Order: sequence, then structure tokens, then C-alpha cells
Amino acid sequence: MTTTDLDVAPADAPATCPGPMSAGAGTASGCEGCPNQRICAAGEMKPDVAPAVVKEKLSSVKHKIVVMSGKGGVGKTTVTAQLARTLAEDESISVGALDVDICGPSLSRIMGVNGQTVHRSSAGWSPVYSLDDVAVMSIDFLLENEDDAVIWRGPKKNGMIKEFLTSVDWGELDYLLIDTPPGTSDEHLSVVSLLKQSKIDGVILVTTPQEVALADVRKELNFCRKLRLPVIGIVENMSSFQCKKCNFTSQIFPSTSGGAEALSKDEGIPLLAKLPLDPVVGKSCDNGLAVRGEVQADSAVAKRYQALANHVKSYCASR
Repeated sequence: MTTTDLDVAPADAPATCPGPMSAGAGTASGCEGCPNQRICAAGEMKPDVAPAVVKEKLSSVKHKIVVMSGKGGVGKTTVTAQLARTLAEDESISVGALDVDICGPSLSRIMGVNGQTVHRSSAGWSPVYSLDDVAVMSIDFLLENEDDAVIWRGPKKNGMIKEFLTSVDWGELDYLLIDTPPGTSDEHLSVVSLLKQSKIDGVILVTTPQEVALADVRKELNFCRKLRLPVIGIVENMSSFQCKKCNFTSQIFPSTSGGAEALSKDEGIPLLAKLPLDPVVGKSCDNGLAVRGEVQADSAVAKRYQALANHVKSYCASR
């Protein structure tokens, strides 16, 4: 149904109908007895203007990338944070990172900005900036205590995501990375719906090598296809472990089905990176530091995050 359709009273409305787009829709005296009164009063006949508001608010953001998985614990937030920081190493590039994991936010800690608060001005909420100049927004900044549990149902979580996308003053950004929770539910649908006019450039899918993670990533891939979201590629996190003393490489999470490499070939989507399991990564995330700043420039983890960032830049430049 188009906006023009909605300007016209429904066929079963009384002659006194004020119009479903009017301020008195569902509440005016002329609405009494109309079978559409409840949905008009609830605003269900009116088009959702939020996507247009989001489009205007994010008009200065060049590229919007969503990080998903379907499985929890595979390192989506780690990949989001470290990719953002790797992109931001180029001083000519401005980067933002938005955490839409409402009930389990951890992006602020990994970015080293937990405990901060946001400020509201006439332009909206101002994001918090990390030491490497990445703009960060998370519900963490709105809690009185960072250990407080967020016990919200879907509609309230969706409202918070709408607030993030319509009220945060990101300024001019080259990349906005959106970190999502596991699954294919409320938060994901809210992000996709709200950004439908703004254009999501692509989705990065994160997995670990074992089949129990890959099975959920396949579901996330199907979610993307059903909603016609372009997929940039797959990242296999915790791919292997190399001993610092003997340099022997072990598969801590051995795959029984070929890992992300096989999934990439089967589904015809790029394998962007195979990130190693490195204790430095965990320590850096706990301390809110950039992994590439804590390791040698020629280390596997440093080179693979750089390769991932290069893939993302090339992909966005081609769109």
C-alpha cells in the first residue's frame, strides 16, 4: 500500500471518516463504529517515517557495514572493534562503531571507552571517541552502572536501536560498522528495516571453524539472502593457534566439515580472513587496546586484520 492509497478512506469506513492520515485518525467523533478505528488510532495505517529520518541522519556516512554471525561467542564484537581500529589507522579515514547488542553490550570495553557517558546537544547524542579516534555508541553509555542487566522485550530494544540510528550525531564518516547480537531476530530486523532507504553496503559473517558455529552462520546467510542484503564475505575467527616457542600450528577448534573455507566455496562468497587464536587478542580486548598495536607488524594476526581491512575498502570502493 502506498502513501497515496493511505490518503483515501478505506472502503468500509463511514462517510464521516476524517482520513487515516489525519491527526484525528481513530480518535475523532466521526470514527465511532468504524471497523478500522483501532488500527487508525494505533497509527498502523500510517507509513513508518523512521527509515527516511535515518537516511537523512546518516547522509554523511559513506558506507554502512553490518557484522553478523547467527552464533554467539565467535568474536563478532572483537572483529568489529579491531576492524574499525585497523581502518582508522589511515588518518584520512573516519570510522564509527555502533553496538546494537542491547542486552549483551561489550563493544565499549573492547574499544577502551567503557564507563564513559554520552552528551546530548541540539544535533543529537554525541558518540564517545576511542584513543584511536573511532566514534563509538553503545547502550553501555546510558546505564547508571555498567553491570546493570538490560531486561527488555523486543519493542523496547527496537525503540533503542531506532534512537541510535535517528539521534546520534555521527558527523562525516567513511565507515560505520554495526555490531549485532547472535541470531536472526528483533535487533537484526530493526537494523535492516531502519536502514532500508540508507543502503547497507554489505554484511560480514563471522564464524569459528567447528560445524556447530557454521550451521548457525548458514542460517544467517539465508537471512541475508531473504532480505536481499549483500554479503561482503566470511571471516573465520580463532582459525588456528601457533605456539610462540616452537612455532607449531594447532587446530584448537578442528573442523569436521571444512570450516569457513568450504562454506565459502559452497556458497560462492569470499573468505575474507582466517584470524588466528592469539592470547594477545584476548588481552588487548580486555584492556581496550588495538591488537595491531600490541603485536609485531609482521605477525599473523596483524597481517590478517590488515588484509581484512583492505578487502572491506576494495569492496566499498567498487560499489
